[in-house]
Amino acid sequence: EVQLVESGGGWVHAGGSLRLSCATSGFRFDDYFIGWFRQAPGKEREALACLVLDDEIAYYKTNVKGRFTISADYAKATAYLQMNSLQPEDTGVYYCAADPGPVPCEVAEFRSWGQGTQVTVSS
Repeated sequence: EVQLVESGGGWVHAGGSLRLSCATSGFRFDDYFIGWFRQAPGKEREALACLVLDDEIAYYKTNVKGRFTISADYAKATAYLQMNSLQPEDTGVYYCAADPGPVPCEVAEFRSWGQGTQVTVSS
């Protein structure tokens, strides 16, 4: 069974940084696509960044490119999202998701999801 557990969320002032972790189990990590997604209050869930684990190619959505970095520790089967220069509009529940792929970096394409971790950015 594919399992993903996010951690690392919390509260931060605008301009601050957080690093989210996504611990995975139940699948061959190297063979999957993994992504980070966000659902802001009152909004639909959106894709932020995805990583093709097999060849370490990363994709970023425009609104986070240059501020967020997706990465992975293959030995730990864990993915990360380093978030810098956080702004109040980055507030939301952050999810990681995995899929055997190949899939576009879009919410509807990913099959397995974690429970999410809350990030709150104050002004």
